[in-house]
Amino acid sequence: MKKSITLYLHAHQPYRVRDYTIFDVGKDHDYFKWPANLDNGNERIIDKVSSKSYIPTNKMLTKLLNENPEFKVSLSITGTLITQLEKWAPDVLQSFVDLVKTGRVEIVAETYHHSLAFFYSLEEFEIQVRMHREKIEELFHQTPKVFRNTELAYNNDLAIWADKSGYKGILTEGWDKILGWRNANHVYRPINTKNVKLLMKNYKLSDDLAFRFGDKNWSQWPLTSEKYVDWINQTGDSETFNLFMDYETFGEHQWEDTGIFDFITSLVPMWLRDENNTFTTVSEAIDAYEPQDFINVPETVTWADTERDLSAWLGNPMQQEAIKALYSLSGKILGTGDWDIIEDWRKLQTSDHFYYMCTKYFNDGDIHAYFSPYASPYEATINFMNAWHDLKFRLIEKGVEV
Repeated sequence: MKKSITLYLHAHQPYRVRDYTIFDVGKDHDYFKWPANLDNGNERIIDKVSSKSYIPTNKMLTKLLNENPEFKVSLSITGTLITQLEKWAPDVLQSFVDLVKTGRVEIVAETYHHSLAFFYSLEEFEIQVRMHREKIEELFHQTPKVFRNTELAYNNDLAIWADKSGYKGILTEGWDKILGWRNANHVYRPINTKNVKLLMKNYKLSDDLAFRFGDKNWSQWPLTSEKYVDWINQTGDSETFNLFMDYETFGEHQWEDTGIFDFITSLVPMWLRDENNTFTTVSEAIDAYEPQDFINVPETVTWADTERDLSAWLGNPMQQEAIKALYSLSGKILGTGDWDIIEDWRKLQTSDHFYYMCTKYFNDGDIHAYFSPYASPYEATINFMNAWHDLKFRLIEKGVEV
């Protein structure tokens, strides 16, 4: 059996809430329309990330697929990114469509709005999963067979849900606390499931690219494709090397001048030089390898921060109260049948809003601050809660008691 690299990339951008003040409540219901001259605005960010990351990455991947018949890649793309690309960058969306048309790119299922709904409303979660599936079928003519929850958030209950829902696989973090003496380079079976298999991210190899690649203070800098392949080859008891990372790793998180594009362009043929090596999509890896053991995850694990839990989104009282307040409106919002209100409510479910409220410091805090469009977590919370108050106002206008 060949050893494989399973490369999975996740493309996502939220609708960021603008500077929405208490004086806007009841007067202006557009929470997401930033002034055109601000770089933090949603349209400007889509333009920037597209030019720096999506366009050159899709060009690079297409070239690699054309030149290397055994190269394959898996990706997920959120509904919130798709709708923004449809509106502001249809050519970029088409580049994703063209990439999938090669026949060697697999789309992974997830929630349409990149939400944490699984932990608050199973009904809403399943609606968003269905919305995402229908959008993927419409655009890419694929029905996803493998599921990833927002931020790779995973536990035993999610695995049971995925098994009952007919997915062949689910993705999560290969965290040491879960794996114990085992490693992430195998396929596993979640406990209490019959059919679904588990692919776990090799976080060390993945994060070498996603976070450390361009860091000149890193002891392994500069990382070459030769060195990287040598690291993989030194891992004896292995079948699939699961490299999971954000799409924006290429060009945005790791700028072009770090050499990240050249690295991947040389890595693919170098890995394939050995006839015992190949690339697999997530489904192919799941089909190719038998589960090595059962995995038990009673508490939720994610791919974020040193704790690998939900504390990046739910670790402080501001975050906890904000998300509780949002889902408390669930029945009343859905009961209106008003698509505009429902869609605004769903855009506010996107996990990024709660990430921006994070008050962690030191190493983790630096990451949270870097990706936030706000001056502080408190500013993020104020804008979000003002939007929530406006949702309540709109319900009252419709005669709904809140």
